[in-house]
Amino acid sequence: MRARSPLRRSRLVPFSLCAIAAALIPSRVEAHLVTTGLGPVYDGISHVLVSPEDLVPVIAAALLAGLNGAACARRALFVLPAAWLAGGMAGFLIAPLPLPGIATSASFLVLGVLTAADRRMGPAALTALAGVVGVVHGALNGAGIADAQREPLGLAGIAAAIFVLVALIAAFVVSLRSGAARVVIRVIGSWITAIGLLMLGWGLRGV
Repeated sequence: MRARSPLRRSRLVPFSLCAIAAALIPSRVEAHLVTTGLGPVYDGISHVLVSPEDLVPVIAAALLAGLNGAACARRALFVLPAAWLAGGMAGFLIAPLPLPGIATSASFLVLGVLTAADRRMGPAALTALAGVVGVVHGALNGAGIADAQREPLGLAGIAAAIFVLVALIAAFVVSLRSGAARVVIRVIGSWITAIGLLMLGWGLRGV
């Protein structure tokens, strides 16, 4: 089998980014919860794993926290799921929410840029950022659950899945010592930024 030429591969990159961004743009706020048949908690866990608009920011936040050391990673581990849960309950009670559709793309951009730049942040700054991201995405989840008339207990499953993901990813990044490994993490951040830009541009078309 012949290897693809560099020119062909370079054309696949923007196409792939556009496809991913288009798939992430929601037409309206929805919970996207999968019915597993095991109850709302497991439905919430499944939601995080199959919803890129929530999974990618969680991964980005964990990568950024890990790049900033163990202290920041520990803060993100507890703050992000707690803020997500609190925001989710607020969104469930307040729904429908007045949040703009570009809120998701904004979190992609902020987390992606900071990760790609390997931005050094103190625990307080990272705590605030994790809190804002958690509240915004959690509120969108809660509003979607209310709109779908599902049980808010699913938010507990979402928070539990986020806790496990952040623990695993942040711990792995903290353990990295080589400069090359940090470069790989930064490249992932640049891809998240690119997807966020595409999502933002697409979302602003309807404004």
